[in-house]
Amino acid sequence: MPLDICFLPIPKQLIPKPGFFEQKPGGFVQINHSHPQRLLFAAEQIKAIFTTHLRWPYQLTASSSVPEGLIAVQLKIDPEILTKPQAYHLSITPNRISITGSDEAGVFYGVGTLRQIVAQTGDHPLPCLEIEDWPDFLARGVMLDISRDKVYRMETLLMLVDEFASWKINQLQLYTEHTFAYAGHEMVWRDASPITPEEILILDRYCQERYIELVPNQNSLGHLTRWLKHPLYQHLAESTEPVANPWGGLQIEPYSLSPVLPESLAFITSLYDQLLPNFSSKMVNVGCDETFDIGAGKSKAAVAQLGQGKVYLDFLIALYQDVKRRGYTMQFWGDIVLEHPELIPHLPTDAIALNWGYEGDHPFEAETKAFRKAGVPFYVCPGTSSWNSIAGRTQNMLNNIRNAAYFGLENSALGCLTTDWGDNGHWQQLPISYPGFAAGASLAWNTDAALNPTNLADSLNRVAFLDKSENIGQLLLDIGDLYQAWGLNLPNSSPLFWLLQLDNDQVTPYLPGNPTQIEVSLGFLEAAEHKLPQLELQRPDADLIIDELALTIKLLQHACKRAKIIQDAEKIPNSELMLREIDDIKTRFAAIWLRRNRPGGLPDSLSRFDTLIKAYESDCGTN
Repeated sequence: MPLDICFLPIPKQLIPKPGFFEQKPGGFVQINHSHPQRLLFAAEQIKAIFTTHLRWPYQLTASSSVPEGLIAVQLKIDPEILTKPQAYHLSITPNRISITGSDEAGVFYGVGTLRQIVAQTGDHPLPCLEIEDWPDFLARGVMLDISRDKVYRMETLLMLVDEFASWKINQLQLYTEHTFAYAGHEMVWRDASPITPEEILILDRYCQERYIELVPNQNSLGHLTRWLKHPLYQHLAESTEPVANPWGGLQIEPYSLSPVLPESLAFITSLYDQLLPNFSSKMVNVGCDETFDIGAGKSKAAVAQLGQGKVYLDFLIALYQDVKRRGYTMQFWGDIVLEHPELIPHLPTDAIALNWGYEGDHPFEAETKAFRKAGVPFYVCPGTSSWNSIAGRTQNMLNNIRNAAYFGLENSALGCLTTDWGDNGHWQQLPISYPGFAAGASLAWNTDAALNPTNLADSLNRVAFLDKSENIGQLLLDIGDLYQAWGLNLPNSSPLFWLLQLDNDQVTPYLPGNPTQIEVSLGFLEAAEHKLPQLELQRPDADLIIDELALTIKLLQHACKRAKIIQDAEKIPNSELMLREIDDIKTRFAAIWLRRNRPGGLPDSLSRFDTLIKAYESDCGTN
């Protein structure tokens, strides 16, 4: 009988064996290690597995004197047999389960694979098998955006850490602009419900137990409007005048620190003084991406003399020197140096460039070669494609992560960091990001695995969402592909998203070329809505997930209906109905937000509905 078990990620080598594990209750989980405390957490997880799923009350022991026949599970480390870091060997025989790791992390990952087997086997005996497994990327991370309105509650973060660790993710970053509670800077974060130093200490310890490195993250040059809009900090801004941005608009409020001011460096390093001691990691992501306004203000003369790239590099090197003095390795976003490739050879070779790009055809091949050729260590950083989308962009996400992992591995990237952004109000619900999280975990561990929508859906069903109906995975992937039906290829976004955020005179480019596609999309969404009651999620947050998906579908339906009204030139009474509907959606959005997230950024996120509401009021003649 074929082995009917789904793994996330897919192991490198798996050999089914005849028979089933037949050990009876009352045995031992033996820790075979000179320092058994170092494997105690993994052993406790095994004990919990068998207690919860099989109700077998195993005991833990580090004794080598236990009779062989009573040892049900054995954990050990043997770097001579398993020479690759984080590797493990899992063997299930009729009499014993053995997990051998090349190191402690390897044992933990072997236990995680065993947990997935036990969870899917249920009340049936465990099948005999042999797995040998190791990661392609030693650093496999997720970056969560906590600065675009949504700051997760601690319960949500701890839940995600458990899930990520079970998928063999070993690095987590919380993208920060203004949402750390820096003492003395209360005016900046007062209304943002920030992460506190104490919470970082707790989260860091929780991550360490699960072999996840919590890497501090503070953007340190651009993306600092939340600071620089306050008069107290405006003297540090590159410019307080409107500046054209790369996305076809104007940046009205101050955006970047001025890199030529000594006070700018002093300000950022003072933030590091407060932030870094709360983390056990000796890496720090200093950001420094998308600094389009350099040269538009205080650094104009320096840019005219030296060039924009050199002015940027000088500030980056100053940050690097401060970070290195503290004993840290600097990570930084690599987009600006890629725009100035002549700078790449001048980068320090003990800092890590973060090579990001979020489209399916992003030129990871050329960019990773450039970093490799210069001897600059780097990560590849694809994304979940969830932001600016409502429901995600499934095909783009798969292509993006697959290409990043493939060319990253080919050109010796140190890591693969899957990013999940929250641009324009962070309107996507958390489950929408799960396909990207799962794909990133899968391909960072086993890049050659034949990951496709079918086995990704299986992973989401069986491992991520524990859905007995085995429907949620395909449902998520399908609604995430709705953006393709409109025939519009938009970078970093879906046309349906913009139909919910733009005024009447701005939305025409986002309407489908074929008007019949609106009715097709509405029919698809109605069918998706009818599938929600069929889901059988075996998770504590099952009801919340259903509500989040229902809200996602309602938002997509509303976008389709707005497109129909505009194309048909129908206003009253349709706009009156739409106004009532969006008011109800906004109320539901707020209530669901607070179940996973802190209240601080909610008013800003809700304000993104105002443009749509005003458009309906104008259509109705009530504005």
